[in-house]
Amino acid sequence: MPDRLINPQLKDEEKVLDLTLRPRKLNDFVGQDRVKNNLNILIEAAKQRLEPIEHVLLYGPPGLGKTTLANIIAREMGANIRTTSGPAIERAGDLAAILSNLEDGDVLFIDEIHRLNKSIEEILYPAMEDYALDIIIGKGPSARTLRLDLPRFTLVGATTKLSHLTSPLRDRFGGVWRLDFYTAQDISHIVNRSANILDIKLTDQAAHEIAKRSRQTPRIANRILKRVRDFAQVKGNGQVTHELCLESMELLEIDRLGLDEIDRRLLSIMIDKFAGGPVGLNSLAASTGEEMATIEEVYEPYLMQIGFLTRTPRGRVATPAAYEHLGASGLENGQENLI
Repeated sequence: MPDRLINPQLKDEEKVLDLTLRPRKLNDFVGQDRVKNNLNILIEAAKQRLEPIEHVLLYGPPGLGKTTLANIIAREMGANIRTTSGPAIERAGDLAAILSNLEDGDVLFIDEIHRLNKSIEEILYPAMEDYALDIIIGKGPSARTLRLDLPRFTLVGATTKLSHLTSPLRDRFGGVWRLDFYTAQDISHIVNRSANILDIKLTDQAAHEIAKRSRQTPRIANRILKRVRDFAQVKGNGQVTHELCLESMELLEIDRLGLDEIDRRLLSIMIDKFAGGPVGLNSLAASTGEEMATIEEVYEPYLMQIGFLTRTPRGRVATPAAYEHLGASGLENGQENLI
Protein backbone atom coordinates (compact mmCIF):
# COMPACT_ATOMS: atom_id res chain seq x y z
CA MET A 1 0.00 0.00 0.00
CA PRO A 2 1.40 3.43 -0.92
CA ASP A 3 2.61 5.79 1.79
CA ARG A 4 -0.36 8.15 1.63
CA LEU A 5 -0.39 11.54 3.29
CA ILE A 6 -4.04 11.05 4.22
CA ASN A 7 -3.59 7.62 5.78
CA PRO A 8 -4.93 8.02 9.34
CA GLN A 9 -2.59 5.37 10.78
CA LEU A 10 0.29 6.70 12.88
CA LYS A 11 3.69 6.33 11.22
CA ASP A 12 6.77 5.41 13.26
CA GLU A 13 8.59 8.62 12.33
CA GLU A 14 5.66 10.71 13.59
CA LYS A 15 5.59 9.37 17.14
CA VAL A 16 7.82 12.05 18.69
CA LEU A 17 5.94 14.91 17.05
CA ASP A 18 2.62 13.25 17.88
CA LEU A 19 3.59 13.34 21.56
CA THR A 20 4.45 17.04 21.23
CA LEU A 21 1.08 17.97 19.74
CA ARG A 22 -0.98 15.71 22.00
CA PRO A 23 -3.13 17.61 24.55
CA ARG A 24 -2.30 16.75 28.16
CA LYS A 25 -5.55 17.68 29.91
CA LEU A 26 -9.21 16.92 29.23
CA ASN A 27 -10.00 20.64 28.94
CA ASP A 28 -7.38 21.00 26.20
CA PHE A 29 -8.84 18.16 24.15
CA VAL A 30 -10.86 19.62 21.26
CA GLY A 31 -14.07 17.90 20.15
CA GLN A 32 -15.66 14.62 21.28
CA ASP A 33 -17.76 16.52 23.84
CA ARG A 34 -19.99 13.55 24.67
CA VAL A 35 -17.03 11.33 25.48
CA LYS A 36 -15.25 14.10 27.40
CA ASN A 37 -18.30 14.84 29.54
CA ASN A 38 -18.70 11.19 30.47
CA LEU A 39 -15.00 10.78 31.22
CA ASN A 40 -14.99 13.93 33.34
CA ILE A 41 -17.78 12.55 35.55
CA LEU A 42 -16.10 9.14 35.75
CA ILE A 43 -12.77 10.68 36.75
CA GLU A 44 -14.20 13.12 39.30
CA ALA A 45 -16.33 10.42 40.95
CA ALA A 46 -13.34 8.08 41.20
CA LYS A 47 -11.21 10.84 42.71
CA GLN A 48 -13.83 11.54 45.36
CA ARG A 49 -13.97 7.84 46.26
CA LEU A 50 -10.15 7.62 46.23
CA GLU A 51 -10.18 4.66 43.86
CA PRO A 52 -9.21 3.94 40.24
CA ILE A 53 -11.80 4.70 37.58
CA GLU A 54 -13.71 1.90 35.91
CA HIS A 55 -12.22 0.16 32.89
CA VAL A 56 -12.76 2.15 29.69
CA LEU A 57 -13.10 1.00 26.08
CA LEU A 58 -12.68 3.57 23.28
CA TYR A 59 -13.49 2.63 19.71
CA GLY A 60 -13.67 4.33 16.35
CA PRO A 61 -11.56 4.98 13.21
CA PRO A 62 -7.81 5.59 13.58
CA GLY A 63 -6.44 9.07 14.20
CA LEU A 64 -9.32 10.43 16.30
CA GLY A 65 -7.63 10.52 19.71
CA LYS A 66 -8.05 7.18 21.48
CA THR A 67 -4.40 7.02 22.58
CA THR A 68 -4.48 10.69 23.57
CA LEU A 69 -7.52 10.16 25.78
CA ALA A 70 -5.88 7.14 27.45
CA ASN A 71 -2.90 9.31 28.40
CA ILE A 72 -5.20 12.10 29.57
CA ILE A 73 -7.11 9.68 31.81
CA ALA A 74 -3.85 8.63 33.48
CA ARG A 75 -2.69 12.22 33.90
CA GLU A 76 -6.02 13.42 35.30
CA MET A 77 -5.93 10.55 37.82
CA GLY A 78 -2.33 11.28 38.73
CA ALA A 79 -1.42 7.74 37.71
CA ASN A 80 1.32 6.08 35.68
CA ILE A 81 0.39 4.60 32.31
CA ARG A 82 1.75 1.37 30.85
CA THR A 83 1.24 1.08 27.10
CA THR A 84 1.15 -2.02 24.92
CA SER A 85 -0.88 -3.41 22.02
CA GLY A 86 -2.81 -6.56 21.20
CA PRO A 87 -0.30 -7.89 18.64
CA ALA A 88 2.64 -7.26 21.02
CA ILE A 89 1.23 -9.67 23.63
CA GLU A 90 2.10 -13.00 22.05
CA ARG A 91 1.99 -15.33 25.05
CA ALA A 92 -0.02 -15.59 28.24
CA GLY A 93 3.19 -15.03 30.17
CA ASP A 94 3.65 -11.64 28.47
CA LEU A 95 0.34 -10.36 29.82
CA ALA A 96 0.92 -11.95 33.23
CA ALA A 97 4.27 -10.12 33.47
CA ILE A 98 2.66 -6.80 32.57
CA LEU A 99 -0.18 -7.23 35.07
CA SER A 100 2.06 -8.35 37.93
CA ASN A 101 4.30 -5.29 37.48
CA LEU A 102 1.47 -2.78 37.76
CA GLU A 103 1.19 -0.57 40.82
CA ASP A 104 -1.95 0.57 42.62
CA GLY A 105 -3.92 3.03 40.49
CA ASP A 106 -1.89 2.46 37.30
CA VAL A 107 -3.53 2.72 33.89
CA LEU A 108 -2.86 -0.12 31.47
CA PHE A 109 -3.50 0.95 27.88
CA ILE A 110 -3.90 -1.81 25.29
CA ASP A 111 -4.15 -0.50 21.74
CA GLU A 112 -5.72 -2.71 19.07
CA ILE A 113 -7.20 -4.78 21.87
CA HIS A 114 -9.35 -6.67 19.35
CA ARG A 115 -6.18 -8.44 18.18
CA LEU A 116 -5.57 -10.15 21.52
CA ASN A 117 -5.38 -13.92 21.30
CA LYS A 118 -8.48 -15.47 22.87
CA SER A 119 -6.46 -17.58 25.31
CA ILE A 120 -4.62 -14.46 26.43
CA GLU A 121 -7.87 -12.54 26.63
CA GLU A 122 -9.20 -14.99 29.22
CA ILE A 123 -6.44 -13.94 31.62
CA LEU A 124 -7.93 -10.44 31.59
CA TYR A 125 -11.33 -11.58 32.90
CA PRO A 126 -10.35 -12.19 36.55
CA ALA A 127 -7.81 -9.37 36.36
CA MET A 128 -10.49 -6.85 35.38
CA GLU A 129 -13.23 -8.17 37.67
CA ASP A 130 -11.41 -9.36 40.78
CA TYR A 131 -7.94 -7.81 40.39
CA ALA A 132 -6.51 -11.31 40.45
CA LEU A 133 -4.19 -13.31 38.24
CA ASP A 134 -4.89 -17.03 37.83
CA ILE A 135 -1.74 -19.04 37.08
CA ILE A 136 -1.98 -22.73 36.12
CA ILE A 137 0.87 -24.81 37.54
CA GLY A 138 1.59 -28.20 36.07
CA LYS A 139 -0.21 -30.14 33.35
CA GLY A 140 -2.86 -32.79 33.11
CA PRO A 141 -4.68 -34.20 36.18
CA SER A 142 -2.05 -32.81 38.53
CA ALA A 143 -2.45 -29.22 37.29
CA ARG A 144 -3.61 -26.69 39.84
CA THR A 145 -4.50 -23.03 39.78
CA LEU A 146 -2.68 -20.44 41.84
CA ARG A 147 -4.42 -17.08 42.31
CA LEU A 148 -2.26 -13.98 42.81
CA ASP A 149 -3.71 -10.68 43.93
CA LEU A 150 -3.14 -7.68 41.66
CA PRO A 151 -3.13 -3.98 42.54
CA ARG A 152 -6.30 -2.11 41.59
CA PHE A 153 -5.69 -0.76 38.11
CA THR A 154 -7.65 0.68 35.19
CA LEU A 155 -7.61 -0.98 31.80
CA VAL A 156 -8.14 1.37 28.85
CA GLY A 157 -8.67 -0.50 25.61
CA ALA A 158 -8.71 0.99 22.13
CA THR A 159 -10.00 -0.62 18.96
CA THR A 160 -11.02 0.27 15.44
CA LYS A 161 -13.15 -2.88 15.21
CA LEU A 162 -15.57 -3.17 18.11
CA SER A 163 -17.36 -6.12 16.52
CA HIS A 164 -14.14 -8.18 16.73
CA LEU A 165 -14.19 -8.04 20.54
CA THR A 166 -15.84 -10.96 22.29
CA SER A 167 -18.90 -10.19 24.40
CA PRO A 168 -17.29 -11.38 27.68
CA LEU A 169 -14.44 -8.90 27.27
CA ARG A 170 -16.65 -6.06 26.07
CA ASP A 171 -19.03 -6.52 29.02
CA ARG A 172 -16.25 -6.06 31.55
CA PHE A 173 -15.68 -2.42 30.61
CA GLY A 174 -17.54 0.13 32.73
CA GLY A 175 -17.51 2.77 30.00
CA VAL A 176 -17.68 2.05 26.27
CA TRP A 177 -17.60 5.11 24.01
CA ARG A 178 -17.24 5.71 20.30
CA LEU A 179 -15.07 8.54 18.98
CA ASP A 180 -16.76 10.22 16.02
CA PHE A 181 -15.26 12.16 13.14
CA TYR A 182 -14.63 15.83 13.91
CA THR A 183 -16.41 18.89 12.57
CA ALA A 184 -14.50 21.31 10.34
CA GLN A 185 -14.67 23.89 13.12
CA ASP A 186 -13.07 21.51 15.65
CA ILE A 187 -10.35 20.55 13.16
CA SER A 188 -9.64 24.26 12.56
CA HIS A 189 -9.15 24.72 16.33
CA ILE A 190 -6.80 21.73 16.40
CA VAL A 191 -4.81 23.06 13.43
CA ASN A 192 -4.45 26.48 15.07
CA ARG A 193 -3.37 24.88 18.36
CA SER A 194 -0.77 22.73 16.57
CA ALA A 195 0.47 25.75 14.63
CA ASN A 196 1.02 27.64 17.89
CA ILE A 197 2.98 24.72 19.37
CA LEU A 198 5.12 24.38 16.23
CA ASP A 199 5.51 28.18 15.91
CA ILE A 200 3.87 28.26 12.47
CA LYS A 201 2.34 31.52 11.24
CA LEU A 202 -1.05 30.49 9.93
CA THR A 203 -4.05 32.51 8.76
CA ASP A 204 -7.58 31.51 9.76
CA GLN A 205 -8.47 30.88 6.11
CA ALA A 206 -5.51 28.52 5.71
CA ALA A 207 -6.48 26.64 8.88
CA HIS A 208 -10.01 26.23 7.53
CA GLU A 209 -8.67 25.02 4.17
CA ILE A 210 -6.54 22.38 5.87
CA ALA A 211 -9.52 21.34 8.00
CA LYS A 212 -11.70 20.82 4.90
CA ARG A 213 -9.15 18.45 3.39
CA SER A 214 -8.25 16.49 6.52
CA ARG A 215 -11.01 13.88 6.21
CA GLN A 216 -12.34 15.04 9.60
CA THR A 217 -9.32 13.45 11.30
CA PRO A 218 -6.88 15.41 13.54
CA ARG A 219 -3.88 13.21 12.72
CA ILE A 220 -4.30 13.88 9.01
CA ALA A 221 -4.81 17.61 9.65
CA ASN A 222 -1.53 17.81 11.61
CA ARG A 223 0.28 15.88 8.88
CA ILE A 224 -1.00 18.23 6.18
CA LEU A 225 -0.07 21.23 8.34
CA LYS A 226 3.55 20.05 8.45
CA ARG A 227 3.71 19.63 4.69
CA VAL A 228 2.14 23.04 4.09
CA ARG A 229 4.66 24.56 6.52
CA ASP A 230 7.50 23.12 4.40
CA PHE A 231 5.92 24.54 1.25
CA ALA A 232 5.59 27.98 2.87
CA GLN A 233 9.21 27.88 3.97
CA VAL A 234 10.50 27.08 0.48
CA LYS A 235 8.01 28.90 -1.75
CA GLY A 236 6.89 31.75 0.51
CA ASN A 237 8.09 33.81 3.44
CA GLY A 238 7.26 31.20 6.06
CA GLN A 239 3.67 32.33 6.66
CA VAL A 240 0.94 29.91 5.62
CA THR A 241 -1.62 31.98 3.75
CA HIS A 242 -4.80 30.75 2.06
CA GLU A 243 -3.32 31.17 -1.41
CA LEU A 244 -0.14 29.34 -0.48
CA CYS A 245 -2.21 26.60 1.15
CA LEU A 246 -4.15 26.08 -2.09
CA GLU A 247 -0.90 25.86 -4.06
CA SER A 248 0.50 23.24 -1.73
CA MET A 249 -2.74 21.22 -1.85
CA GLU A 250 -2.52 21.16 -5.64
CA LEU A 251 1.06 19.94 -5.42
CA LEU A 252 0.06 17.27 -2.89
CA GLU A 253 -2.94 16.33 -5.08
CA ILE A 254 -5.39 16.51 -2.18
CA ASP A 255 -8.70 17.91 -3.36
CA ARG A 256 -11.28 19.97 -1.51
CA LEU A 257 -12.91 16.87 0.02
CA GLY A 258 -9.67 15.26 1.12
CA LEU A 259 -9.45 12.75 -1.74
CA ASP A 260 -6.01 11.95 -3.09
CA GLU A 261 -4.92 10.53 -6.44
CA ILE A 262 -5.59 6.94 -5.36
CA ASP A 263 -9.15 7.71 -4.24
CA ARG A 264 -9.92 9.48 -7.50
CA ARG A 265 -8.33 6.71 -9.57
CA LEU A 266 -10.46 4.12 -7.78
CA LEU A 267 -13.65 6.07 -8.51
CA SER A 268 -12.57 6.82 -12.10
CA ILE A 269 -11.99 3.12 -12.83
CA MET A 270 -15.45 2.30 -11.48
CA ILE A 271 -17.03 5.01 -13.61
CA ASP A 272 -15.02 4.63 -16.83
CA LYS A 273 -14.45 0.86 -16.96
CA PHE A 274 -17.53 -0.46 -15.19
CA ALA A 275 -20.11 2.25 -15.96
CA GLY A 276 -20.29 3.12 -12.28
CA GLY A 277 -20.97 -0.44 -11.15
CA PRO A 278 -22.04 -2.63 -9.62
CA VAL A 279 -18.55 -4.10 -9.72
CA GLY A 280 -17.25 -6.97 -7.60
CA LEU A 281 -14.38 -6.48 -5.18
CA ASN A 282 -12.28 -9.02 -7.11
CA SER A 283 -12.69 -7.09 -10.37
CA LEU A 284 -11.98 -3.78 -8.67
CA ALA A 285 -8.80 -5.15 -7.08
CA ALA A 286 -7.59 -6.56 -10.40
CA SER A 287 -8.27 -3.28 -12.21
CA THR A 288 -6.58 -1.06 -9.64
CA GLY A 289 -3.69 -3.34 -8.74
CA GLU A 290 -4.62 -3.09 -5.06
CA GLU A 291 -5.36 -5.93 -2.65
CA MET A 292 -9.01 -6.57 -1.84
CA ALA A 293 -8.41 -6.05 1.89
CA THR A 294 -6.72 -2.70 1.20
CA ILE A 295 -9.66 -1.47 -0.87
CA GLU A 296 -12.18 -2.68 1.68
CA GLU A 297 -10.45 -1.47 4.84
CA VAL A 298 -8.45 1.59 3.71
CA TYR A 299 -10.06 3.25 0.69
CA GLU A 300 -13.75 2.41 0.88
CA PRO A 301 -14.71 3.66 4.38
CA TYR A 302 -14.14 7.35 3.67
CA LEU A 303 -15.65 7.14 0.17
CA MET A 304 -18.75 5.57 1.71
CA GLN A 305 -18.79 8.12 4.52
CA ILE A 306 -18.97 11.06 2.08
CA GLY A 307 -21.52 9.27 -0.11
CA PHE A 308 -19.35 8.56 -3.15
CA LEU A 309 -19.59 4.78 -3.01
CA THR A 310 -22.13 2.24 -1.84
CA ARG A 311 -22.02 -1.51 -1.31
CA THR A 312 -24.80 -3.63 -2.78
CA PRO A 313 -25.34 -7.42 -2.93
CA ARG A 314 -24.05 -7.29 -6.53
CA GLY A 315 -20.97 -5.19 -5.82
CA ARG A 316 -19.71 -1.62 -5.40
CA VAL A 317 -21.52 1.29 -7.04
CA ALA A 318 -20.30 4.84 -7.62
CA THR A 319 -22.99 7.37 -6.64
CA PRO A 320 -24.12 10.45 -8.58
CA ALA A 321 -22.11 12.54 -6.10
CA ALA A 322 -18.93 10.78 -7.24
CA TYR A 323 -19.78 11.52 -10.89
CA GLU A 324 -20.36 15.16 -10.03
CA HIS A 325 -17.11 15.47 -8.10
CA LEU A 326 -14.93 13.88 -10.78
CA GLY A 327 -16.73 15.41 -13.74
CA ALA A 328 -19.08 13.71 -16.16
CA SER A 329 -16.70 10.87 -17.09
CA GLY A 330 -14.08 11.07 -14.35
CA LEU A 331 -11.47 12.22 -16.86
CA GLU A 332 -7.93 12.79 -15.60
CA ASN A 333 -8.83 11.30 -12.22
CA GLY A 334 -10.71 14.43 -11.24
CA GLN A 335 -7.67 16.71 -11.39
CA GLU A 336 -9.90 19.63 -12.29
CA ASN A 337 -11.51 19.36 -8.85
CA LEU A 338 -8.34 19.76 -6.81
CA ILE A 339 -9.24 23.35 -5.93
